[in-house]
Amino acid sequence: MRFRLSFFQILLLAIFVVSCATKTKKSPTKSGVKKPITKTEIKLPPKPVVQLNNIKLPEIKREFRAVWIASVANINWPSRNDLSVDQQKQEAIQMLDMLVDLNFNAVILQVRPSADALYKSTHEPWSHFLTGQIGLAPYPEYDPLEFWIEECHKRGLEFHAWLNPFRAHHSNGGAISSESMVRKSPDNVVKLKNGMYWFDPADDRTQDQASKVIKDIISRYDVDGIHLDDYFYPYAEYNGGKDFPDYKTWSVYQQSGGTLSRADWRRGNVNKFVKRVYDEIKAQKNDVKFGISPFGIWKPGYPTGIKGSSQYDELYADAKLWLNQGWVDYFTPQLYWPVDSPGQSFPLLLQWWSDENTKGRHLWPGLNTVAVKSPNKATEIAREIEVTRQIIKNNTGEVHYSIAGISKSYEMQQELKNNSYKDKVLIPETNWLASEPLSELHVNLKKESNNFVISWNKQPEALSYVIYLKYGDNWQTEILSPELINKTVLSFSNGKKLTTVVVRSVGKLGKLSPYKAISAN
Repeated sequence: MRFRLSFFQILLLAIFVVSCATKTKKSPTKSGVKKPITKTEIKLPPKPVVQLNNIKLPEIKREFRAVWIASVANINWPSRNDLSVDQQKQEAIQMLDMLVDLNFNAVILQVRPSADALYKSTHEPWSHFLTGQIGLAPYPEYDPLEFWIEECHKRGLEFHAWLNPFRAHHSNGGAISSESMVRKSPDNVVKLKNGMYWFDPADDRTQDQASKVIKDIISRYDVDGIHLDDYFYPYAEYNGGKDFPDYKTWSVYQQSGGTLSRADWRRGNVNKFVKRVYDEIKAQKNDVKFGISPFGIWKPGYPTGIKGSSQYDELYADAKLWLNQGWVDYFTPQLYWPVDSPGQSFPLLLQWWSDENTKGRHLWPGLNTVAVKSPNKATEIAREIEVTRQIIKNNTGEVHYSIAGISKSYEMQQELKNNSYKDKVLIPETNWLASEPLSELHVNLKKESNNFVISWNKQPEALSYVIYLKYGDNWQTEILSPELINKTVLSFSNGKKLTTVVVRSVGKLGKLSPYKAISAN
């Protein structure tokens, strides 16, 4: 039987075939080139920083490492009184750069050598040791104290302003002019046999003037400490071995019914001044430390076997009382003798002072780095630093007299850099004083190749930053300049992966900021 398709059936079949062919064959573009397939990129939000709790950080080693820089008689800075402003600044910068390189962390600069000022003052004249003439400002005019503080702080160095409280004029201080305090306050000034002029410590005007100067410095400058040296009543040799000529105030005291001996009365005058200064500093700025560096021997025989001068009987300075009462934040007895000195044993004297430190103040001895009697000064100073660490143990430290003992001795520099001060340390914390805590840093962590870049916000008040890195179970720490606000670190150290990062700032009184630990995973 023959099967025939109608015209309508044939038409439907043709349409079906054409439709199938179209589905199996891709149509070319007008240009004949295939269109590329466009992929839509999905942007994910950045990985959040993971903050960790209950992290126990390692302790950072602390030690006070300071130098005295004397301006009187141009001993250290400025080296001459006829330097240009640029030369003065350059000398200062060279000193500070050296100290940073040797891992020091504090400077004690003499800013009032003898009732004069190495800064802009309305209370006392510009120093002869700065410009060669009492009352003459540097030209072009600048403020050396402001300059020193700024240069110290940007290098992570504490700055302590050192004042001589009662010396009115030094014998090397040039001609006494109408600008001098000797002329402006003659009724409470006496002349000594060696050509120096001294304020009478018993006169209220003397103590008021020194107090006014200290409060002025604290109010206008960002100092970390106020420092007084060993000169209250002068050494007898300054007056040719004669007694200090305070007949006028002594007579007034006797006529008023005073019953103390002259020696006790003098000690009482100094005690009153020390207590007053400490209290006034705390009332004005509680986070400014107060330090004194008395002669190293309180009395011969204390401790047993000690011989030499008596600060108690000859200088009328009862420094033991000041330490016992806690009228200082740090105490720097001038232990200028070698470790093995039989009559002035460095370790015996330091141990005695440590036993007298009943209030737990900082005890940082003064070392005679420039002229200690030893065939090898560098080795001797290194021994004294080590002895100090053994006796003081925690929050130890020392002050070197003077910077010339370091800047002019390559051997001393090498000893400190390679051994005694090989690593950076923080200033010891002063726990008994309160200060405004620094806020927690905002820390960011970014992965770059085989490294991490850690960055944080700059805190103008920070003296330095401390970075903590945990590789495996081990912590590594580093103290950084306050000028730095980022650090590139390795992802691996000794085969261990970086897991945790912490950055903290260091503020006044050596206090560390709060923190949050960040995971590097």
